[in-house]
Amino acid sequence: MTMLPQRVVATDAALHLIARLRQSHGDIIFHQSGGCCDGSSPMCFADGDYIVGPQDVRLGEIGGAPFYMSPSQFAYWKNTQLIIDVVAGMGGMFSLENGTGLRFLTRSRVFGDDEVAALERGA
Repeated sequence: MTMLPQRVVATDAALHLIARLRQSHGDIIFHQSGGCCDGSSPMCFADGDYIVGPQDVRLGEIGGAPFYMSPSQFAYWKNTQLIIDVVAGMGGMFSLENGTGLRFLTRSRVFGDDEVAALERGA
């Protein structure tokens, strides 16, 4: 049985910040911003502070936190793995990491042909 490639992963630095935020805020969720107020940053919210739409796509979990994006973004990014990282700077205005001196950043890589095929078979 072949394992499906993960659609979203996090660096060690991101996992460390997620753990800190979970310790302060309890359960959290991520939603990949669509480019409005905070560009295309992954936004982090306390569970219940952001209403996930019924059509939003759950890509997976990072650090125990579910990660979502809109269906239109998913259609564009479906062949891409999101790699959530942390860099110095100010987080998104409404994102929980704002004020920590760090912000989440989405990096990406295109899945290889074998990964795309596995995702299509497993979807």
